[in-house]
Amino acid sequence: MNDTTQLRPLPSSTEPGAKELAEERRRIDRRDWWVRGYSIFVILLLTFAVISLTLPAVLTGAETFFKIKLTEAVFGLITLIVLFNIYTIYQEILIKRLRGQLLEKQDHSYILRNLAMIDPLTGLYNRRFAEQRLAAEVARSERRGHPLTVLTLDLNNFKEINDTYGHPAGDLVLQEFASRLNKVIRGSDLAVRWGGDEFLVVLPECTLEQLKLVLERLRSFELDWQGQKIPVTFSAGWKDYEMGDRPEEMLAQADQALYTSKRASKKPLRAPKPAVSVKA
Repeated sequence: MNDTTQLRPLPSSTEPGAKELAEERRRIDRRDWWVRGYSIFVILLLTFAVISLTLPAVLTGAETFFKIKLTEAVFGLITLIVLFNIYTIYQEILIKRLRGQLLEKQDHSYILRNLAMIDPLTGLYNRRFAEQRLAAEVARSERRGHPLTVLTLDLNNFKEINDTYGHPAGDLVLQEFASRLNKVIRGSDLAVRWGGDEFLVVLPECTLEQLKLVLERLRSFELDWQGQKIPVTFSAGWKDYEMGDRPEEMLAQADQALYTSKRASKKPLRAPKPAVSVKA
């Protein structure tokens, strides 16, 4: 199980413009290597030219083959070196500026991804992304025969918590439950705030024992709120993938199991007890 509260990274294909950003980065890298390689080549060429001009003069004290005075030739080469260095510095500045613009685009892309895929209150993935991921997992299970489980969770007496302690307390309950949920699942799993006080977990290649372990580790808890203890319990329902199941069918059957469990455990708000949920 994963003990980090950080979100699992999204596949690069889900990020807006990810392919375009990657291609732009490759273009900048190619340009950077081209400038560096060209610089080395020109420096070596100029060095060879200086040696070829000065060595005969040193050995014979004569002028060059083209009757150019040594001082004029050296001065010309020095001028070329200075001009080339200026050009190289300009290119390095330009590449640095392009890299900065690319980083800004990546930051902007990350913000857009968060707005599109992340629930702002809990930090879990939202319903929109979950529907895409579930459809992909169902298609994968259908092709390869891998097991897949959809787990739905619903907080008990959440309306009473809001009415009794206020909406800020309710928001804190959602955040704490989401944090605990994100800690008990594996890196390959997906935790989602489905809406309101409902949560969804997509569990690829999950056995019944692993599912029970998730529920046992998630268990009920008490939340401290302004000197009071708020009991937080939940109900759960799940559906295992069977050949031919569609995502919406799995969700509907998991919801049915959830609400069967919820009706069976419906009690007034009081001290927490471990929530026992039975699959329909």
